[in-house]
Amino acid sequence: MSRLVVLAGPTAVGKGTVVRALRVSRPDIWVSVSATTRSPRPGEVDGEHYFFVSDDEFDRMVAAGELLEWASVHGDRRYGTPRGPVEERLAQGTPCLLEIDLQGARQVKASMPDALFVFLAPPSWEELVRRLVGRGTETEAERERRLATARDELAAVEEFDETVVNDDLDRAVAAVAHLVEHAR
Repeated sequence: MSRLVVLAGPTAVGKGTVVRALRVSRPDIWVSVSATTRSPRPGEVDGEHYFFVSDDEFDRMVAAGELLEWASVHGDRRYGTPRGPVEERLAQGTPCLLEIDLQGARQVKASMPDALFVFLAPPSWEELVRRLVGRGTETEAERERRLATARDELAAVEEFDETVVNDDLDRAVAAVAHLVEHAR
């Protein structure tokens, strides 16, 4: 049986970028697909990018204990990690990775304390701010909210087993891949 690896870190640290690059360089590492109640964006494929479910189905999944973790995001959208596919891959010995937020990582830690928890950190606060502003996808108020949240998230680094600094994409991807491979 493999050991689950949970990757978390503050907003704009590059979790998605690292995981996308990891999927290309290490297709043998399985990355979980989250369920969400939001509608698909153009180009998103059900079961590949997310499992798109109704509010009623999400409620059923929560009540049945089918999610390792879940959260409400922006008030009306919910996201969660389906437990079944994770447990199946782990039982098969497949290296498994969850890319989630700090709240989700804490929930997984409560239900799967033997997982390896990896914190993806920015090289500096200034670089994190630069990345967030550089995305250009948030309003000023949203950026300020995300930066306030990021300060709290950065303070949680001690809750994690390992820290990978995302100062160079290739180096960060290699470090995460190494941790997943050796987490068995």
